[in-house]
Amino acid sequence: MVAGFSRWCAAVVARLPWGLNRLVAPTFLGFALINGFTFGVDLALLTALHGWLGLPVWLAVTVAYVCAFGLSFVLNRTFNFHSHAPVGRQAAVYVLVVIVNYLAFILGVGSGLTALGLEYHLSRLLAGACEAVYMYSAMRWLVFRGREAVHPEPELAPDAP
Repeated sequence: MVAGFSRWCAAVVARLPWGLNRLVAPTFLGFALINGFTFGVDLALLTALHGWLGLPVWLAVTVAYVCAFGLSFVLNRTFNFHSHAPVGRQAAVYVLVVIVNYLAFILGVGSGLTALGLEYHLSRLLAGACEAVYMYSAMRWLVFRGREAVHPEPELAPDAP
């Protein structure tokens, strides 16, 4: 299942038009799929905690964020970056990356836009777009970096003539 996910991402990227297959890494597609799912988990938890249970926005966002990013770490480590490096160092770096992300994009952009009167779901979506670029870059080049951390991208068999 894990190898199948990577092969599928590599196959999709290989078929991108206009030379995008040379620019888009299969791990980027994997990240987008995994984090799209975990972002949905984040929004569902945010809605449940704030919309239904009445928790303050800052607390609901924080709890939902921690749950979603824990899930994102596990899924990206396993399915996308295929890391077999010791989890302790990666988890420590990931926590630092997530703290910076939380302060800059979630509290800074997300809560700031909500405080300015933008609806909290829309604020979270805009903050999510900013954090996606930051988080992929940090996961690829900081958290799961190095040959010992990541297996090489799966290669596709050349098309038969």
